[in-house]
This record gives sequence, structure tokens and C-alpha cells, in this order.
Amino acid sequence: MSKKKLVIFTGAGISAESGLKTFRDAGGLWEEFRIEDVATFEAWTRNQKLVLDFYNQRRKQVMEAQPNAAHHFIAELQKDYDVHVVTQNIDDLHERAGSKKVLHLHGEIMKARSTVDHNLIYPLHHFEIKQGQLCEKGSQLRPHIVWFGELVPEMDNAYLVTEKAEMFVVIGTSLNVYPAAGLLNHVAHETPKLLVDPGEFNLDYIKNITQIKNTAVNGVEELRKMVKGKLQIS
Repeated sequence: MSKKKLVIFTGAGISAESGLKTFRDAGGLWEEFRIEDVATFEAWTRNQKLVLDFYNQRRKQVMEAQPNAAHHFIAELQKDYDVHVVTQNIDDLHERAGSKKVLHLHGEIMKARSTVDHNLIYPLHHFEIKQGQLCEKGSQLRPHIVWFGELVPEMDNAYLVTEKAEMFVVIGTSLNVYPAAGLLNHVAHETPKLLVDPGEFNLDYIKNITQIKNTAVNGVEELRKMVKGKLQIS
């Protein structure tokens, strides 16, 4: 008997509970920088050293962080379901928790890629990309990140995965911000949907959705019961 397909869409909220702040958080790395200076291709062409240093510090923080209970719970679900994680997060906490099918919409901080050939991608085992580190075609390595203004190459794959979902779970990301809202448009009306977030949302326009008003970590046990009940696993 084939496992039911469970798609889990995660955002900054789940990583925040492992201590990783986003550019919206007070006291976060982004507070010292303008987006235009560190997260656009124009910034890269203008000041490679600044961009590399910024992402090197973010990478160092990711390497020091640990997956939390929500990351581990998602990985455990693989025992009973065909789990696909679609994430806006650039960290590798899902993978370190044990999730096997993870699709990163905004890139991966623990990888570098060629500036001239987006298909040349290299794993990183240290927090630094240095000036002078080149790809095999001789161009400077850049962070494997989707910067503002760049296309999201995995978006079509995310739509395809989402369309096959037999249950769709949103954790730690707003339903009002792209691409979460866009992904929901690709979930069948009859497919059960769960939102794990302590915030207030107008969910009237979404069919068959239930909200767990809690954070990712604190909502794990309730989420476990809801998934089990709605997908009828004994």
C-alpha cells in the first residue's frame, strides 16, 4: 500500500525557534544592512566582499544552530507518509533532522554556486566563501541563494508537489505572503489543510483548513493528532 502524500510548507517561524532570526526581527543580522546592499545581484556586482561577509556570518549561525522538535517531528512523519517539505528557509535544519525530500525555494546557505553557470553548485563544509574561490569555469563562487529580483527556479517543482498533496500543512509562514498564498491555490479544495501559527488570520477564503494557534515547537503534539486523524493512520 502506497503512503499518503503529505506536503509541509515551512517558513522563518520554524527556524526562529532554533535561534535563527530573519531580516524582520529586531536585533537580527539584517538590521545592520539594507536589503539592497546584501541581497541583490546588483549588490554582488558592486561589493562582493560585503555580500560574502554577510552570508558567511549567516552561515556560521546556521552551523551553530540545531534542529528543534518541529524539525524532528516532520522527519518522523516519513515513517507513515510520503513527506515532501517545501521551505522558504535557506538553512539545512530540515535535512539535519532527517527529512529526505526537501525543496528550498530561496536557495541553500550551505552551498555555493558559480556566478556564470547556475548549474555548477558546490556543497560547503566551512562557514566561509572567500574572494578568489572560483568555480571550474573561473568565476567567483557566490552564495547559492535566490536574491531579491531573481527568479525562483524551484517554484514550478513546488507547484507540482503541492498539486499531489493529500494533506497540506503550513508552519511558520504567513498565508498573506508569496509564495505561501500561491502554493495554496494549487491545493485541491477537498484536501485537508493545517496552519500552525499563533497569529490571527482570515481563513474564510480557504476551503477545508484548520488552524493550530501555537508555535511550531509547542504545537507539535496537537499537530501529531491532527495529521493522524485527518489522514486516518492508526
